[in-house]
Amino acid sequence: QVHLLESGGGLVQAGGSLRLSCAASGSIFSIGSMGWYRQAPGKQRELVASITSGGSTTYADSLKGRFTISRDNAKNTVYLQMNNLKPEDTAVYYCSADVLTSFGDRDDYWGQGTQVTVSS
Repeated sequence: QVHLLESGGGLVQAGGSLRLSCAASGSIFSIGSMGWYRQAPGKQRELVASITSGGSTTYADSLKGRFTISRDNAKNTVYLQMNNLKPEDTAVYYCSADVLTSFGDRDDYWGQGTQVTVSS
C-alpha cells in the first residue's frame, strides 16, 4: 500500500502565501514524477505543476512565476510554494506520485486533497 498525505492548505487573503506538502509512505521502491493538481468547484481537475525525480519541472502557463514546486527525494515529499495568491486559486489541491512499489507494481497514487481558499 502507498499513501500520500497532503498538508498546508487553509484560508489566506489575496496576496498571501501558502506552502503545501505531500509525503508519500508505504511500500515504495522508487518514485518517478510527482505533481500537484487542483480542482475548483464546477471545474475539471487541472495540472498545477510537476517535477521529475531529477528535478525537472513543468508548470501550468498561468501559474509560472507565482508557484514553485520542489521535492525532497530522501523524504519522498513534494512541496508547492504558492505566492501572491488570488481568489481564482481557490480549489482543492491534490498531489500525485508515480510510484514503483516494492512488490514491482507501478501506478499513479493520489492524496486526499487539501482545501486552499483565497479571500479577496
